[in-house]
Amino acid sequence: MTNRFSQSTYHAICGDLAATDHDLAAIIKSHGYPPFWHRPNTFETLVHIILEQQVSLASALSALNKLRERVQTLTPARVLLLTDEEMRACYVSRQKAGYIKYLAEALLSGQLNLNALEDMEDHDIRASLVALKGIGNWTADVYLMFVLQHSDVFPIGDLAAVNALKRVKKLPADITREQMLEIAAKWQPYRTIATMLLWHFYLSSPKNKVLLV
Repeated sequence: MTNRFSQSTYHAICGDLAATDHDLAAIIKSHGYPPFWHRPNTFETLVHIILEQQVSLASALSALNKLRERVQTLTPARVLLLTDEEMRACYVSRQKAGYIKYLAEALLSGQLNLNALEDMEDHDIRASLVALKGIGNWTADVYLMFVLQHSDVFPIGDLAAVNALKRVKKLPADITREQMLEIAAKWQPYRTIATMLLWHFYLSSPKNKVLLV
């Protein structure tokens, strides 16, 4: 059964990680506990994550807010009524507009059922999501971590998490992906919460201070 964390267990898990990893302990000592980042299991949340792909979090949030203004309530049916020009006016690229509309169609057709994902294992959830155009492992990772609170995910494709890991652990610039995954494996079964500590460290730098939700 997949392990999950909750707001009530969050700080205790952070403490358990800090007890076995002095670098994570130093993050808590310097910056306190990370926020309990959480997003609802909705179409809007997946749209938000798609918008965050390969752009700044601030840019993605700006596009999401524009979409909200345009349609009021962000639903699959309402998004499918938007023209390409209207999507561009909301700062959504042609490529991402295609991904979002594909997602909307998948939900309306029943190809994807968000509620059903809540009772599935990580690998099945990932398979269901990455089968959709425009959704890859990074998007699936963020969904598992923020929406479903699965406790043991390390998003190796996330630049902020990787850069924070390199800084916190003082790792060489040429460290391989496999070597970083080996380091993260020591945090099992709480790699998600360790990642949130890394993000907390990253966002504590004034130049990186942006919202994750």
